[in-house]
Amino acid sequence: MASDTLVQIFTDGACSGNPGPGGWGALLRYQDREKQLSGFEPLTTNNRMELTAVISALKTLKKPCQIVLTTDSKYVQEGITKWIYGWKQHHWCNAQKKPVKNSELWQELDKLVSLHQITWKWVKGHNNHPENELVDALARAAILSGQSV
Repeated sequence: MASDTLVQIFTDGACSGNPGPGGWGALLRYQDREKQLSGFEPLTTNNRMELTAVISALKTLKKPCQIVLTTDSKYVQEGITKWIYGWKQHHWCNAQKKPVKNSELWQELDKLVSLHQITWKWVKGHNNHPENELVDALARAAILSGQSV
């Protein structure tokens, strides 16, 4: 991928209690520009915040892009690259024939992903990855402030 057309996105979600107050953070980087996003929900789960971070970041893009999206959430990475195909084939039911949790978010993410060329990368959380530490801090700050920033 040419670096002049590449958007790097880093995302994280956090929850104080699960469920509990939650926050998410995202960093978008294009060439020499960066944009930080974050948000808050009063009662949510960590997985919902992880998904919301990715969805919110992708919604800010104004045209189809080549993206490298880095997350510390195996739930998001494996959900969108592996599990989603079976869920869609089984009408948003999982292998146990139960409705997929957060299916409305997965469906929204699926639509957004179809607009772009995305390479999904997973990093271990809380392991001194600078951008992952930044988006984690954004998510935690959103929880502490109790509002979207």
